[in-house]
Amino acid sequence: MVYPLLWMVGASFKPETDIFSQINPIPTTWKFDNYPNGWIATDPPFWRFYINSFIVAILAVVGNVSACSLTAYAFARLQFRFKNIWFAAMIGSIMLPSHALLIPQYVIYFHLGWVNTFLPLFMPKFLATDAFFVFLMVQFIRTIPRSLDEAATIDGCGRIRIFTSIILPLLGPAIAATIIFTFIWTFNDFFSQLIYLSTPTSETVPVALRRFVDSTGSSSYGQLLAMSALSLVPTFVVFLVSQKRLVEGIATTGIRG
Repeated sequence: MVYPLLWMVGASFKPETDIFSQINPIPTTWKFDNYPNGWIATDPPFWRFYINSFIVAILAVVGNVSACSLTAYAFARLQFRFKNIWFAAMIGSIMLPSHALLIPQYVIYFHLGWVNTFLPLFMPKFLATDAFFVFLMVQFIRTIPRSLDEAATIDGCGRIRIFTSIILPLLGPAIAATIIFTFIWTFNDFFSQLIYLSTPTSETVPVALRRFVDSTGSSSYGQLLAMSALSLVPTFVVFLVSQKRLVEGIATTGIRG
């Protein structure tokens, strides 16, 4: 499992002629030009694609955390008509492949004028479309004793105050898992960004990596592998820093604080 990653990092320091001729990930001849050359090889420069990816990923994180937590609170604590039916429909949407919804969604976004903008990539997150995170938070909220809600109600708290003062602080591990997964999945997403982004200035890192491979001519595999290695750094750092929180959020076995 680790060898392809080691090969990619090692090949990013190899000359172009040694990349596919040597199976050993450790270069015999070191070439450090792939990184600075790849950073400025594209138009616009590669740093612009990083900014685009961070903008999309951060907005997606904000949308998922805010919308999914509110939706989960409603399903876990509030009583409303057809709640069980709506919850079952939401869970059923997890089993629906995203490719089955691609054409209807594209038509909707096209008529809204959202195509070739970042809006299709993060705006649905503000409508709690990621049912997995809603389900994760619902299961976590159900482990929080209702006596806390009742005590807050006696003190005069309404539903919104109970959510912001009681539920949200205890929801930390589940929110952390939502942040980590949303950031990693959005930052590494290729298909959706390929469909909705068509201008060079709006491309994200996964889409921009295609620029180094030319099917009709020469390809800069050394620069491609160098930029691919750099594209792993943000997600690797996020996972490394938040590993403990991620495990706690997935466990969701009780009150965490």
